[in-house]
Amino acid sequence: MERSATITLASDYLFNGITQTDEGPALQGSIDFSLESGVYFGSWASNVDFGDDTNLEVDFYGGYYGEFENGGWYDVSLLYYSYHGGSGSDDSNYFEVAAAMGTDNLEVKVWYAPDYAGTGARHIITALSYSYPVTENASLVVAVDRSESLDYEEFEWEPGDESYIHWRIGSEFSLSGFDASITLEGTDLDTYGDTRLLATISKTFSF
Repeated sequence: MERSATITLASDYLFNGITQTDEGPALQGSIDFSLESGVYFGSWASNVDFGDDTNLEVDFYGGYYGEFENGGWYDVSLLYYSYHGGSGSDDSNYFEVAAAMGTDNLEVKVWYAPDYAGTGARHIITALSYSYPVTENASLVVAVDRSESLDYEEFEWEPGDESYIHWRIGSEFSLSGFDASITLEGTDLDTYGDTRLLATISKTFSF
């Protein structure tokens, strides 16, 4: 079994282009376990700021990663998002299933939640990303995803708008044992999800 822990410092916590920390910095951490069979599981946490007493997000996940005989890979997983800090924070807890496939540079992924953030709405996210290696330790990344409520009577991203597009372009690189990224991100939402620059730096430890 392989075991690792990662600590990340980010200038903002953007979830599909929308700040989860009121545009403030985030300290994030994860612990991951993976088996030779392809099974993996772990947990991830971050501070959040939604303007109420909720101040912590803790996620749990598990899945299976495999490779195709003719090249490429696939991944299926189950995720659980939990929120803490206020008496009603856990009202937003929810499950999500995800499936992805790709090559070394291209990835397609879909997430589905039957009760998105406790709203009672089914929700789906589809994403496409491409990474172009510039050097051995640096890549250019371009990505786009679409988030959509399948029950707009229960949840809309904006009045009269049950979906939105999020895009991201930037660079990911490694330096002296650290992983870092600088990306420009934005959405087509009118009232929030403004275009902003996101910087992250992380360190992974094996144990």
